[in-house]
Amino acid sequence: MRKKIAAGNWKMNTTPAEGVKLVSEILGKVSEVEGDVELIVCPPYTHLATILDKVKGSRIMVGAQNCAWELSGAFTGEISITTLKEMGVTHVIIGHSERREFFHESDEMMLKKVRLTLSHGLIPIFCIGEKLAEREKGIQFEVVVKQMEKVVYQLSEDDLKKVIIAYEPVWAIGTGKTATPEQAQDMHGFIRNSISKQYSSAVANTIPILYGGSVKGANAKEIFSMPDVDGGLIGGASLSVSEYIEIAKSF
Repeated sequence: MRKKIAAGNWKMNTTPAEGVKLVSEILGKVSEVEGDVELIVCPPYTHLATILDKVKGSRIMVGAQNCAWELSGAFTGEISITTLKEMGVTHVIIGHSERREFFHESDEMMLKKVRLTLSHGLIPIFCIGEKLAEREKGIQFEVVVKQMEKVVYQLSEDDLKKVIIAYEPVWAIGTGKTATPEQAQDMHGFIRNSISKQYSSAVANTIPILYGGSVKGANAKEIFSMPDVDGGLIGGASLSVSEYIEIAKSF
């Protein structure tokens, strides 16, 4: 059985005090989430230490929203994977569409980040997905497989088994648009089949693939019912305790 995952990406939202309040309220509701659903919160860097301390001993894991592509050095404003590991972070989001678009991160840089993350025992949540214009042209599958070829397919089989993939239809992030459950399944199924061809079906069936396009409590159950959708990388809805818990209960 693949992992069921509800990962909340807080992005550049909440102050440190607001972040502690949010995670404290989530902790108060965690008992409502039945089964072995993995709960991950990814706050801004400034909150990591206090939130890690707050969730200690609970089922909530803490991820970072990004990491540097080098271990140390003259990289002002970046954060090292060694720092994240020492703090107790377990996951790192890499290749988010916002990092690609606004910060012009290259495939080479993302591959370095994934390899560094894996080599230090942390789990990459690697993001892929197409823009609206690409979907309208009907080239969404070509775009996604190219993104995988540049990063995912550069990994050994053993390393790939440790990766979480998040499919983000970029056109559905923060726009209010959502892919239909069928559209989500079509892409998730394509991604899994592509991994199967590159590696094996045994490997492909171990990889959790999350949906990252405006998941809400109202649509999560239907989306998560699709056979190749293993959870969500949740943006805005993860800032609401009731929405995040409702999504986590949707499995």
